[in-house]
Amino acid sequence: MGLIINIETATQICSVALAKDGELLAIRELNEKNIHAEVITQFVQEVIDESLLTLRDLDAIAVSMGPGSYTGLRIGVSTAKGLCYSLDKPLIAISSLQAMAQYAAFKLQDKLKGNTLLTPMIDARRMEVYTAFYNCNMQEVSKIAPHIFSEESFLEDEKEHELILTGDGCAKSQELFSKRKNIHIYPEILSSSKGMVPLSEKKWIAQDFEDVAYFEPFYLKEFIAGIPRVKGLR
Repeated sequence: MGLIINIETATQICSVALAKDGELLAIRELNEKNIHAEVITQFVQEVIDESLLTLRDLDAIAVSMGPGSYTGLRIGVSTAKGLCYSLDKPLIAISSLQAMAQYAAFKLQDKLKGNTLLTPMIDARRMEVYTAFYNCNMQEVSKIAPHIFSEESFLEDEKEHELILTGDGCAKSQELFSKRKNIHIYPEILSSSKGMVPLSEKKWIAQDFEDVAYFEPFYLKEFIAGIPRVKGLR
């Protein structure tokens, strides 16, 4: 059993949760653009203080590993690594999409059925999202991949399953899927470090740790910096 701090920065939401033996002790989160670097260490200290503990009491640090925002993931992983190095604690990596699926299962437990597939989505560009399917036991049914919405999206999958779409990427599918009976969309259910809690506890029990020195986020796609536009040129 472990005392674990969970750091989620894969999306616009910055979220930090402290958990003991898989039970949430304290959480701080904020949904606001470009604030991760400003508040992440503050949130870490606040959940520790609220629980009347110290950073030295931690058994491990868990971080959302991606896919997601390049900048957000870099901030989260660098913060987690810094804690691991300074406190000499192990690092646990959690799939951002699996944590989103777990959080959706918390929020929608009364709507889950035996054939439900949780389908968390992280917004990419235009009609593209990063997504995967998870069953109600949090097992990955399909590999994490980019997906571009179209009228043919998930037609085969919904023949045997009810799909629950959540996350900041699913909102742009609402009109497209408005008449699809087995697709249910909850754009208000986003990412949260709360979804990491049972997953990081499971990895702690299994002693499933990362190499702190070599661990890198899972971006899914390589980051390509845009070329600044020079005024007067097209």
